[in-house]
Amino acid sequence: MRLGRRSILAIVVFLVVGALIVVGRMYQSRRTVRESLSNTIAVSVTNGADRGPGTLREALFVVATAPGPARISLEVPRITLETALPPIVNSHGIEVVARREGSEIDARELSGGPVFDVAAANTSLEGIVIRDCPAAAVLVRAARFHLEGATLEACDVGVDVAENARDLLLERNRFINDRIGVRFAASSHDTAVAANQFSGEKDAGVWAVRSEPDLRGAISVRDNRFDHDHAGIVAGNVSILIEQNEITGAQEAAVHLIGAGAVVRDNRVSGGPGMGIVAEGARAAVIEGNELDGLAAYGIMVRGSSNALVRANRLHNCGYGMAFVLGDARNPSTAVGNIIIEPRYNGIDVVGDAPILRRNQVLRAHAFALHVEDFQPPGGRKVVSAPFLDDNSFGPSAGAAPPATAPPVSAAGSPATTVAASDGGGTTRR
Repeated sequence: MRLGRRSILAIVVFLVVGALIVVGRMYQSRRTVRESLSNTIAVSVTNGADRGPGTLREALFVVATAPGPARISLEVPRITLETALPPIVNSHGIEVVARREGSEIDARELSGGPVFDVAAANTSLEGIVIRDCPAAAVLVRAARFHLEGATLEACDVGVDVAENARDLLLERNRFINDRIGVRFAASSHDTAVAANQFSGEKDAGVWAVRSEPDLRGAISVRDNRFDHDHAGIVAGNVSILIEQNEITGAQEAAVHLIGAGAVVRDNRVSGGPGMGIVAEGARAAVIEGNELDGLAAYGIMVRGSSNALVRANRLHNCGYGMAFVLGDARNPSTAVGNIIIEPRYNGIDVVGDAPILRRNQVLRAHAFALHVEDFQPPGGRKVVSAPFLDDNSFGPSAGAAPPATAPPVSAAGSPATTVAASDGGGTTRR
């Protein structure tokens, strides 16, 4: 059917109008972007006092009502705070950037509360040094927060992450001699703690603990370095992936897991008087591909846990290798494909537990390659150990007789005070 002249004209008009609408929308979009960029407010901090013109306090008040994104540049070497700063409430985006030579915020005179209270989304802090905070250096209670290149030193908490915060990135920062470096109140969706340095943290470098399981979104803790903290990472009932970190000299434990939601993978743990990785009351924890060496106590301890998977870890020159203590016999933990080389005492201890031990290797144990012991509580019922053994290799000992001070693990997870006699094959049961 041939179209009439009027029909063709109507189609042409329709196409022209449609094209004009598309072009108009593109122009309006570009105009909006240009206006947004031109409306960005830039404020410089030129006064290091607590209050007055040019101070950080005045800058935060100026950007609080900005109609678009804002940038605060710290142009002074030192800022001394005496009272709490106003919260950051502009959700269009606020960026606080220190000068290239660095800007330090001294918070020792604050009576409490955080230095920065991030109450709005799209906030970033870069290159700032915050010291001597009686509370938190940064409290985050909004989405899309970014902290980069900062130093948080001698604070109660470096970064305190509230339950509703998500989409956070903390990267290339230093946390030094705080009580806790980074603390999470809950799981945090799309959040990463990456390439940071933690040193001398009194309780923990990263603390993510909740009373009830919260597995909504995993926190990624990766590529960080922890050096001589009390504990490197403490995670309880929070979905968390701990991978490719280097943890040295932990006083209590490099990683301490409680409850559900944790995966510990491909980390390097070395040195220190404490343990390596401890799963305590954990459910379905995954501990795999880690290397642990030079620890005074156990490389890996699984205590009171169920369905834990301990796979393909490499342990060498630790006080003890691995221990399984008072687990859930109906939901046993599994150790498969682990290598333990030259522990100073026992390779694998089993106390009142029934783990599945499959294809593990213990080489040159100075005491027992495998030590199995029932648990007899005072005045209580004996808990029998019944590990399932499949294709393990318990090689010859290093040649030394088991020393009197090299006991198996106790039910509490610490060394006991006596050692059973060996049967000559590197394996013993009491």
